Amino acid sequence: MPRLRLRHYLAAALSLLAIVFATYYRLPALACYWLSMQHGASQWRHEGLWLPAYRVTVEGLAVEGVGGNLSGLTFNERSGTLFAIINRPAEIVELSTAGAVLRRIAVRGASDTEGISHIVDDLFVIADEHRHQLHFVRIGEDVTEVDVGEAPTVGLAIDLTRNLGFEGVSWDAANRRLYVGKERSPMRVLTVDGLETLVNGQRIDLQIGEWKPPRARTLFMRDLSSLSAHEATGNILLLSDESALIVEYAPDGTPVSMLPMWRGLHGLRRSVPQAEGLAIGPDGTLYVLSEPNLFYRFERKDPARWAAAQRSDGDGS
Repeated sequence: MPRLRLRHYLAAALSLLAIVFATYYRLPALACYWLSMQHGASQWRHEGLWLPAYRVTVEGLAVEGVGGNLSGLTFNERSGTLFAIINRPAEIVELSTAGAVLRRIAVRGASDTEGISHIVDDLFVIADEHRHQLHFVRIGEDVTEVDVGEAPTVGLAIDLTRNLGFEGVSWDAANRRLYVGKERSPMRVLTVDGLETLVNGQRIDLQIGEWKPPRARTLFMRDLSSLSAHEATGNILLLSDESALIVEYAPDGTPVSMLPMWRGLHGLRRSVPQAEGLAIGPDGTLYVLSEPNLFYRFERKDPARWAAAQRSDGDGS
């Protein structure tokens, strides 16, 4: 009898743990999204990034000389390198696509830098979470320090909550628009149009809106750590640290595909512990930063149609 009771208690405990796990990771919503994605799988497998086709090729590489607090990430097509941002102390680190440190750039005048995005030429935008500000800075080839106090700045006083502000920014070159991700309370993806007029010293005409999936009051992720717009497809990737998940959406908010960064999936030997930064290379390669200082690269073995077309254009055919 005691042994039978023990089994009942154990079964009840396991059931409770399963419920807590499912609730924490929002697995029911995740399952619904996964099912809805299957309807467009044949289309998006060729026309989107299609995250199920990705496998990790660099896993958990410690970024040399960086002790912690790696956060935002962006790809600079002009230099063919990555730019990562560190908060506290604020610093920018230029990385190779293999995760090697190429340059370190001090950031003066910022309090809590969480996001970074390359816009054009040597122009970048930096998100300051604590102050809810966007700073536009120039990072030339020989720059070793930038001062945001001397840079054009935009403040977005929306849902002001201490340390729950802007976690990610991404420039959409095709639509000349900036996406700004808010971590939680509530999670939001804001859109800012007209920023070039500010940076170029023209008449200011800023338009601020919100992007969100249709028929959904909120994203099913537990938080929003970063985001990245993909110019070739027009799709957008959202990254959640607490859910250890990347989700691909079409421009209209339709979910397309997902990449759970969990052990045993996509070639991962261990789950990605605290994903904070996300960037997409021109060939579709995904780059992820995880605090304190870990670098990941995911690649798709069979190129999508858009990638094959870009490759043909690059070869002059």
